Amino acid sequence: MKGIQGVVQLSLLVGAWGWEYKTKRNPAFPLDVVDKLQDETMPKVQAWLDKQHKAGKATNCTLENAAVRQEWSDMTVEARQEYVRAVLCLQKKSPRAPKDKVPGSLSRFDDFVATHMTQAGELHGPTNLFAAHRYFIYVYEKALREECGYTGYQPYMNYDRYVADPLNSLLFDGSPASMSGNGELAPYNGIPQPFPRPYDRIPADQGGGCVTTGPFKDMVVSLGPKGSVVRDIPPNPQRDGLGSNPRCLRRDVNRFSVAGAKANYTYHLITQHNDVDSFYNRYLGQPQLKGDPNPWGLHNAGHYLIGGDPGGDFYCSPGDPLFYFHHGALDRIWWIWQMNDPENRINAVPGQAMPGGHNHGRRQTTQPKNALDSVIDLGWTAPGVRLEEMNDQLGGLGGEMCYIYV
Repeated sequence: MKGIQGVVQLSLLVGAWGWEYKTKRNPAFPLDVVDKLQDETMPKVQAWLDKQHKAGKATNCTLENAAVRQEWSDMTVEARQEYVRAVLCLQKKSPRAPKDKVPGSLSRFDDFVATHMTQAGELHGPTNLFAAHRYFIYVYEKALREECGYTGYQPYMNYDRYVADPLNSLLFDGSPASMSGNGELAPYNGIPQPFPRPYDRIPADQGGGCVTTGPFKDMVVSLGPKGSVVRDIPPNPQRDGLGSNPRCLRRDVNRFSVAGAKANYTYHLITQHNDVDSFYNRYLGQPQLKGDPNPWGLHNAGHYLIGGDPGGDFYCSPGDPLFYFHHGALDRIWWIWQMNDPENRINAVPGQAMPGGHNHGRRQTTQPKNALDSVIDLGWTAPGVRLEEMNDQLGGLGGEMCYIYV
């Protein structure tokens, strides 16, 4: 929505259950079916918390004191600029990753990229994908707040707002209150996908080269590449991609990709997939829906919206600051799904029947009987935690984790 300079003040949104949202929504965006579903789910969230309190299981986390993660377009100009400053601050702070293992890390921001690269198994095993990324985003948010003075919380992107014209959106318009814009036109062959022709690749759009506008136009990417879809990037001096390889931030803001993340896809995912394995498979686009022109699945559709380098690299993707908006969106979707049947879904873990069970972490030497007891270990980025703690964003970590999406 080009030209919008802030969020028009609205009355607080009050649900029939009497609880008020503590933030405003941008009236330029009518509520989509997922927004409406989230609002309809809030009484279930309150009922779940009430039940936990009565059972003596609850922490001090309530809807009244929960942190609120907003969609980027709903934030004021000042709030968006504060977030940008915090990310730039993290990119200037000295790294903590061990230099002998990650010589290419230039900053605290790069520490998170290196964690994603070295803990790929920990973060992406079927049982861990949702919970480990929830933890990863949470500790990134903590770094922004505790190390760079950010007073808000991690934003997310509502894909449906960016389907028609992403480059003229508040996220990509290249203004000081954006996350920078597209890359220069640099043709490439699109993004291979595991589907039969003609859907075996997401077509390239109008970017692919260096980002030249907005707060991150001078950003230096150091780590990687390791699994990039872009072929003309200088190779990293180390085989593991952890050496120093300075280059520009590249993007292809891709309308073909994000078309697979329209609100109808998300709504179908949440409402038509009641068991966790079905939810997980549909989230990844499997099995392909017959005749679907955008079969990528929400995970890939959101990732390749930003494409390029390092955003299009499986290992190095957190090197584009928009990674956290994408996985925030996926975390929101998982949370709405969980809270539509919390009794059965809060502790539902996908993939336990797969070969090898749930022992996906590099540091996990013995396999626990219950996946909820497995440990998510992010190395130097954060202490290990039981997976069960990450399944509950309204009370995990002894109540330290306490947030909602609006």
